[in-house]
Amino acid sequence: MSDQPRRPRKPGKPYRRPQKDPVRILAFEALRAVDERDAYANLVLPPLLRKAREGGDFDARDAALATELVYGTLRRQGTYDAIVAACVDRPLREVDPPVLDVLSLGVHQLLGTRIPTHAAVSASVELARVVLGDGRAKFVNAVLRKVAQHDLDGWLERVAPPYDEDPEDHLAVVHSHPRWVVSALWDSLGGGRAGIEELLRADNERPEVTLVARPGRATTGELLEEEAALPGRWSPYAVRLSEGGEPGAIPAVADGRAGVQDEGSQLVALALAGAPLEGPDRMWLDGCAGPGGKAALLAALAAERGAVLLASEKQPHRAGLVAKALAGNPGPYQVVAADGTRPPWRPGTFDRVLVDVPCTGLGALRRRPEARWRRRPGDLEGFAPLQRELLRTALESVRVGGVVGYATCSPHLAETRAVVADLLKQFPAAELLDARPLLPGVPDLGEGPDVQLWPHVHGTDAMYLALIRRTG
Repeated sequence: MSDQPRRPRKPGKPYRRPQKDPVRILAFEALRAVDERDAYANLVLPPLLRKAREGGDFDARDAALATELVYGTLRRQGTYDAIVAACVDRPLREVDPPVLDVLSLGVHQLLGTRIPTHAAVSASVELARVVLGDGRAKFVNAVLRKVAQHDLDGWLERVAPPYDEDPEDHLAVVHSHPRWVVSALWDSLGGGRAGIEELLRADNERPEVTLVARPGRATTGELLEEEAALPGRWSPYAVRLSEGGEPGAIPAVADGRAGVQDEGSQLVALALAGAPLEGPDRMWLDGCAGPGGKAALLAALAAERGAVLLASEKQPHRAGLVAKALAGNPGPYQVVAADGTRPPWRPGTFDRVLVDVPCTGLGALRRRPEARWRRRPGDLEGFAPLQRELLRTALESVRVGGVVGYATCSPHLAETRAVVADLLKQFPAAELLDARPLLPGVPDLGEGPDVQLWPHVHGTDAMYLALIRRTG
């Protein structure tokens, strides 16, 4: 027996230790990493899940629930913040961030899943006891019981301003986007309420995992043998995993013959590769190649024609990712760590050039939902000079008669048409090509000559592409 004296029990209920729930603790850890370190969930979550599976704590259903809790909470964060704000007696900025993360996870379980109310509240309170302590767990319990009094539609009627009074703020609260992002997307999309609501809803849906079968190295037939695999909608090299899954476990992906690549990204590379040229077709350049998805597809397409791809990436560690993506390509290629605004190659060297420029990433909010809360309108001013300089050097790098593809994963007009228009004014010896015929079978591509893809229309990220031929 222990020599330590027993502590006298307080009258009332005996103390019960909190129950540790590995799924919710993992989801909380992922949200804290996103909040504290500005990490991205798609980078943080996979290693956490892998470690949990290796430890024997997780099965496939646990992993699926943890993933839903993390991504669902991040996608609806703005809406949930508005609801929590209506249930507390202080400004949200005065609530400790870890407490807000536990509350957000609880609100998502109550309003965004089929988890029963009692189970959602009790599981969240137990999580709070484990990670916050008993005192703050009581606060979590009180707030979530208030949230549970209404369903999501009922709360939206209470916290969102009427559409007729403030359309953008209404959409921002209902669809969990910052107001300025709603305004920017609406300007780019045009049209009335229906279209922008469809786009914002699509941003909050879980995207399918899309694979690319790299030409000469893998076939779509091989990838379609995977469970729940479906053909791509538009790209002849695309295969969709309708139920998600773990792409890294697929042999063709594991050995680099196939990769994970959004179909919009594939279409950008295919359009550049298919653009009509005047003269030879021997040298291709990917001027912003990291992390390597488009470069790997371009290298494979170039190899089929006997052309050579130079993949350039400014950041050395990202250049390493490009080299890994291109390893095993059947034809010649080269990877260099170089600044695309001060290129080491001579002007007029290339027949085809792609610059998928750094941008706000507003076209990929389905995949990186937390990005919508990190970006600010001022970020556009930071990207603008770089985007223009990269396009200018791309136009100088292509020979007369060659073609440049300018691409962004953002539909913001300041990052798309404004950049192209400015450069064409400064570079009169160039002309826009009609990119639409180079995306055969893809509907609703607008008036051209450039192309803007949309999640709610095409099922892709909101990729933008302009094709420019150098004429002199």
